[in-house]
Amino acid sequence: GLIKEGNDVIILSDILGLEDHLGDMDFKVCGTKNGVTALQMDIKIGGITTALMQQALEQARSGRLHILSRMSNALQGPRTDLSPFAPRIHTMKVKQDKIRDIIGQGGKTIRGIQADCGVKISVEDSGIVTIASSDGESLQKAKDIINRLTEEVEVGKVYSGTVRKIMDFGAFVEVLPGTDGLVHISQLAHHRVKSVSDEVAEGDQILVKVLEIDKQGKIRLSRKETMPAPTTSGAPDPAGG
Repeated sequence: GLIKEGNDVIILSDILGLEDHLGDMDFKVCGTKNGVTALQMDIKIGGITTALMQQALEQARSGRLHILSRMSNALQGPRTDLSPFAPRIHTMKVKQDKIRDIIGQGGKTIRGIQADCGVKISVEDSGIVTIASSDGESLQKAKDIINRLTEEVEVGKVYSGTVRKIMDFGAFVEVLPGTDGLVHISQLAHHRVKSVSDEVAEGDQILVKVLEIDKQGKIRLSRKETMPAPTTSGAPDPAGG
């Protein structure tokens, strides 16, 4: 701040409301130890001299460096992460054809995620998903659910899936929510399998490896590929799957 009466001038630092109201200048300076980043000035007199401006800047520099030194004593550097209890907003991008998986029929899925995790979720037509949470744990839980809902099956990857349906020729296994693949009877085990039901039952959790995704999107899975190879002595059994 500045008080000027004739030729008498005084520059004030860290002015109060009364000094702001009665003074002739309100001059705000912010910056780092390396220099000034922003200035803002309100003035009630016709102008100030270059010498006064230099004095005000030097006085502001001294005050700024003093405050920064006190701040560095309390916190030597920026935190690498927010407090787990700090509110936060996370934005992520999903494919547009996956939006319906997040929202669900009549909004059932997205409402369920919000209720279970205690978060707010907005989904744009472009595939931008915004999650607002009061803490990091709830945010991560919601992110994990959405990632799971929008994940795509990868060839060569091993999944823990649920047996949904048993047929004479194999078993259909859900590897991701709403995504099933077929484990042919020949891929259920290393040995010859006479009946699918001898190996798995509906509702079983089994490990499967994705062998192929054809042009129609059909997924071919193998349970055998996730199992240790049998130890044999002598010639291999030609009847092996």
